[in-house]
Amino acid sequence: MNVPTEIQIINGADGRPAFVVIPYAQYVAQQTEADLIPHEVVSRIVDGATPIRAWREHLDLTQDEVAKRLGISQPAYAQQESVNKPRKATREKIAAAFGIKADQLEL
Repeated sequence: MNVPTEIQIINGADGRPAFVVIPYAQYVAQQTEADLIPHEVVSRIVDGATPIRAWREHLDLTQDEVAKRLGISQPAYAQQESVNKPRKATREKIAAAFGIKADQLEL
């Protein structure tokens, strides 16, 4: 399936791909410190919080706010937050609700 993309491939003289051009905003997003985990989050985890709870508290969100973003009830979210290592699909959904990458929930 062909999906439209903003990425351009520039071939060299030999006809092989030589360069990739991406939108500047995408480049900047890749260069930011988004992959880093803030000290506050790490400290909360060291103190016993799950990674999901530590991120939620760092982002100053309530369980109800996150649950609404996920389209689930607050008690259902609270149950997911209490798990130390939730399933990959769950981590991905929660990370998207937080606006972070799923691997930032894997500590």
